[in-house]
Amino acid sequence: MKNYILADAWSIIEEGFDPELNKISESLFSLGNGKMGQRANFEEGYSGSHLQGSYIAGIYFPDITKVGWWKNGYPPTFDKVINSTNWIGFDIYLDGVLLDLASCSVQAFRRTLHMREGYLQRTFRVEWAPGKQVEVDCMRFCSIADDELGAVSYALRVLNSGCRVQVVSKLDGDIANQDSNYAYKFWEPVADQQDESGIYLQTKTLKTGFELCVGAHSSLYIDDTLQDRAGSTCQRQEKYIAESFELELQAGQTLRIEKIAAVLSSLNYAPEALMAQTAAKLKQGQARGFAALKADQAAAWAKKWQQSDIQIEGDVKAQQAIRFNIFHLFQTYTGTDSRLNIGPKGFTGEKYAGATYWDTEAYCIPFYLSTAPQEVGRNLLVYRYNHLQKAIENAELLGFKQGAALYPMVTMDGTESHNEWEITFEEIHRNGAIAYAIYNYIQYSQDWDYLQSHGLPVLIAIAKFWAQRVNWSADKQQYVILGVTGPNEYENNVNNNWYTNYLAVWCLKYTMEALRYVAEYNAERYSELLNCSQLDPQELDAWQQISENMYYPYDEDLDVFLQQDGYLDKEQILVQDLPASERPLNQKWSWDRILRSCFIKQADVLQGMYFFEDDFSLDALRRNFDFYEPRTVHESSLSPCIHSILAAKLKDEDRAYAFYLRTARLDLDDYNNDTEDGLHITSMAGTWMSIVQGFAGMRVKGEKISFQPFLPEQWDAFTFHIGIRGIILSVRISKQLLSIRNLSQEEIDVHVGEAYYAIEGQQSVDIPL
Repeated sequence: MKNYILADAWSIIEEGFDPELNKISESLFSLGNGKMGQRANFEEGYSGSHLQGSYIAGIYFPDITKVGWWKNGYPPTFDKVINSTNWIGFDIYLDGVLLDLASCSVQAFRRTLHMREGYLQRTFRVEWAPGKQVEVDCMRFCSIADDELGAVSYALRVLNSGCRVQVVSKLDGDIANQDSNYAYKFWEPVADQQDESGIYLQTKTLKTGFELCVGAHSSLYIDDTLQDRAGSTCQRQEKYIAESFELELQAGQTLRIEKIAAVLSSLNYAPEALMAQTAAKLKQGQARGFAALKADQAAAWAKKWQQSDIQIEGDVKAQQAIRFNIFHLFQTYTGTDSRLNIGPKGFTGEKYAGATYWDTEAYCIPFYLSTAPQEVGRNLLVYRYNHLQKAIENAELLGFKQGAALYPMVTMDGTESHNEWEITFEEIHRNGAIAYAIYNYIQYSQDWDYLQSHGLPVLIAIAKFWAQRVNWSADKQQYVILGVTGPNEYENNVNNNWYTNYLAVWCLKYTMEALRYVAEYNAERYSELLNCSQLDPQELDAWQQISENMYYPYDEDLDVFLQQDGYLDKEQILVQDLPASERPLNQKWSWDRILRSCFIKQADVLQGMYFFEDDFSLDALRRNFDFYEPRTVHESSLSPCIHSILAAKLKDEDRAYAFYLRTARLDLDDYNNDTEDGLHITSMAGTWMSIVQGFAGMRVKGEKISFQPFLPEQWDAFTFHIGIRGIILSVRISKQLLSIRNLSQEEIDVHVGEAYYAIEGQQSVDIPL
């Protein structure tokens, strides 16, 4: 675990430069605006260990799958978000010497992510030659006020002697993905251009044919005096264009470079119009200028923070952590485009290929439903509706029929692009997470029109899959589900994973319930659904039979649900008995040894009890929690938050808080020794859940919103906002009071424990704790 980020309520701060930590910091200080993003690479370049990363949402490449052996049903490609044109870069020469922190003597260094205003700042002082020093103050951001613009301000001050400075401001499209199989490059050149408005580079992806155009304009100032661009020269290579400027600086003078960039793609414009549209957008950005664009950025972030911020009093590291998580969630996804989704690493790294996993539905939906306009959560679900036909085709490849759908484990466009058999074919619980997200959205929104138009076609196709995936066991005289992998990926190809079996039955029941609703209130739409989905009413009888006769592994002596058949055949060792030197297991043990052990990456049974908490007593939850938590190594980023929420429900406040800190500072403190690969974006939503669903005990079910709060001992109070059906509540929990203020005009009913409160618009209630 690392501990080098300074504690601060609104900023992420790194003091001093350690090259060994640079790739971790590149992840932590990443920037994004929902449409594009980048790792925190140095503008002036860096020859030390780093991962140059600039990514565009929705632009991907079907990389050739690289596996040692092949199985029927394997996808031929692994689709991934790809590294794109680097627009932030400068080559800066001081009397002909390239400025590079890997070769200079770094005498001072500070990197700050200003989360309130949404920009990255880096200051440093280096000795680049004996007795010669420069000082740099650099700021940049990807605008969320206009998500096609980005900007850099780079101020270089020569301290003790003058020098000749050459600035090469570049657009570099000749880049590759670190995770490219066979070292393949994904872009080909289309066009470049240079004129008085700046430089432009247009490239095109091989195979998929996405086109990207980036334009940049650089303005240079010496001590705030704008310099003439007439002396600049143009440099060109394949997939590369740059402008070069040469200036003389005297000791004490400051050169400031303001670089405005426009980034447009063929996702939103015709390829033949890209260059002209990019020039027009760049002109708008240049007219605003860096200072105005930065002010626009601060105003846009202020609006986001107004509803999403969580204020923690008395614990600055916890405060920093939750804001860090919220900040990166909104940098990754803004919900304006239903073609886009949330990659587990967002724009911060290349692991998991930037594609969509089940994490979105299981973890991210509650966050966006509560902290953003309703259409943001709706768009996340419309994304899956738009991919329904491909999910049906994916199921057909595996032998399923009659409109059954298996959504992909990993996808960019709806097709499966994951190639590990134990996950691609067997981690089928992802279907259930999508159905549960539809349920969650309906609970929050009461958007019955969505259920009829988009939700039910997906639910029916998923239910058809489950009905075909089960089989009748003559031995057990019950239905079983064989050969699966649950969320706990440390057990593969198991029979009767409790979570999967329970989730499958719930999906069948919820789909039948939704169908009954539509049949009662919209008979015409009900008939359309039966026809379009090829649903024979007799299938509903089969679904009912499965629901009533499913087998669930259970041990009578321990009185706990079993992860799967045979779990107790494993040697039962507790995590506390593992030497610290042997963890994380996925980096220290062989896969064979992991699979034979009882150790759990994340507890499937507890995931199910979190989803379906009303089905289980507190005693049952406590028995299962106390059995599985000591066997769980939490090497999935998605694990600690669920444990935190369940511990809070059990009033186990110490463990609830400990698990909160682990999930909240997972990346900041590099708990799992993998932050350099990118941040765990989807588990960041679980961090928010740990506070709101855990400590505040907030639940939304049907017409009812309720709270069961407690205050962690380390905090004086915490405050957050919840948006539900157009109403926004401000909730503050202190040692003495739960205060709820209705910031909207409509009345809302709130339950706290067994008590009920009707809170009128613009009114509040104070409830003693």
